Amino acid sequence: MLTKEDENFIQYWSNQRQRKKQFLSKTSIGLPLGVFIVLATMVSLLTGWYQRADMVLHEYSSLIIIILLAGLGIVVFITIFSAQHKWDQNELHYQELLRKKQQDVNLQQEKN
Repeated sequence: MLTKEDENFIQYWSNQRQRKKQFLSKTSIGLPLGVFIVLATMVSLLTGWYQRADMVLHEYSSLIIIILLAGLGIVVFITIFSAQHKWDQNELHYQELLRKKQQDVNLQQEKN
């Protein structure tokens, strides 16, 4: 037997899965995590606690552009990956609840 929470999720996800995936809603899931990881890496690099990395960065000043591009790539990847993962998890949970609901209906029919 499904709980009220499960029934609410089935109703919610049956409406959501029909909508097209919007870019802005996708970015709100993974964007903060990606930005945090890149900012933490940049702060770590720019504080100079690792002297060898600091020397290489000062020797090749064009390396900062490559680092910024890599940071942007990391943010985009984490954002898209986490949104897709969240979508897949919800879809899997929805399918499992539908199977469980169908099994409950089949059991009820067998009893009658």
